Amino acid sequence: MKARILAPENRKWWTLAALSFALFMIMLDNTVVNVALPSIQRDLGIGISELEWIVTAYALSFAVFLLTGGKLADRFGRRRVFLIGLAVFTLSSLACGLAGSAGLLIGARTIQGVGAALMMPATLSIISAVFPARERGAAIGIWAGVSAMALAIGPLIGGLLTEKANWNWIFFINVPVGALGIVAAFILVPESRDESAVQRLDLPGLITSAVAVFALTYALIEANTYGWTSARILALFALFALSLGAFVLLELRQRAPMLDLALFRIGTFAGANVVALMVSLAMFGVFFYISLFMQNILGYSAIKAGATFLPMTILIILVAPLAGILSDRLGSRWLMAGGMTLVAGSLAIFAQLDTTSDFWNILPGLLIGGVGMALTMSPMTSAALSAVSVDKAGVASGVLNTFRQVGGSLGIAILGAILASYVSVAPRSPQFADQFVTGLQHALYTSAGIALAAAVVAASTIRKRSSAPAADAVEAIAA
Repeated sequence: MKARILAPENRKWWTLAALSFALFMIMLDNTVVNVALPSIQRDLGIGISELEWIVTAYALSFAVFLLTGGKLADRFGRRRVFLIGLAVFTLSSLACGLAGSAGLLIGARTIQGVGAALMMPATLSIISAVFPARERGAAIGIWAGVSAMALAIGPLIGGLLTEKANWNWIFFINVPVGALGIVAAFILVPESRDESAVQRLDLPGLITSAVAVFALTYALIEANTYGWTSARILALFALFALSLGAFVLLELRQRAPMLDLALFRIGTFAGANVVALMVSLAMFGVFFYISLFMQNILGYSAIKAGATFLPMTILIILVAPLAGILSDRLGSRWLMAGGMTLVAGSLAIFAQLDTTSDFWNILPGLLIGGVGMALTMSPMTSAALSAVSVDKAGVASGVLNTFRQVGGSLGIAILGAILASYVSVAPRSPQFADQFVTGLQHALYTSAGIALAAAVVAASTIRKRSSAPAADAVEAIAA
């Protein structure tokens, strides 16, 4: 049933608050694990590749099922699918906390990503349906600010829970929060769906895209273990190419494709998604490997490592909503280009870190990176959704977040492959620290180049909305 507690004008902001509450939790799980990784490694007795999979499994299943989540939300009701996803996420978080082996933890994280994938596109499509176009940029700015804040504050929360309790509590904490989120969403979030066309699931597209993304990620993570020219790794790269080709052909011929490739004929939409892929590719690995660097090389505690990211967190909280408002007035193009240039600069600064570095060497990169991410994320989301009509918001938001999550998965895998190529000794060897730092520096320079390329993409593809979409006349959904 639909709630009738608040007047429509006020209710839309309460709806945004309820969505942001749940969004914070699902985005937190992208980075909250990072500072707990050394503790998980010691407790479960696992290696670096298993650690990468604990993070990547979540991002991968998140990415693979996002487009399906958008379709399901548009077809069966955005609030309904959001609530189902939140329930799956909450229960799988409990399973993560109870896991006693790497295999069980990776499996539970995979299911957790599926729950997040059902929730994420529903949040953006609900916002697009509830808010008129003149306020949508500000609402998306708040949404993106919450998302970015969760990503940035995750290391601190992870450090506190790991050091004061144990690593299991980074997952257990989701259980009561998820239960509260279900109640809040049921009361405050209105139901909506796409009434414009008959929706159906695209199982061939889902399967081929899942195989392609998994094959590429697995090959990148395990290449240094089995060898880049081994039969296993070469077969995986071949499987990726074949699956990707099959996916594109299927989507071109499907009557109701999972990924509407026609959307990429819209330059702004295509550009925003490419930037989403590249910024995630550049930055996800930073949270992962800088956290390991601080604890394993500099000797930071879990709390100190998490607290080090606070300057970035604060800047994202302050700047992201402002960037959303500015994107309504000025357009997203130069905000995104400038933001990605700052991100590239921050990564170049991080690449100067070595075994003698301290907090003051890390701080400039955090400050510049925080502003850069905040300037990019809100306008990027606003540009992508403003380029399509509101009835396609579920699919469009699913595409955008798929690109973000795929970028994150590939970022961890690619940076890990670069770093691992420079490490030839065991972690207890006296040479390990120097080799780790050398590999990390090369990985960060690569990330800086990717971020700079993203700035060029933004400047050349993003255009200011010339007129409001058809949905501009749609009022906030009444109770």
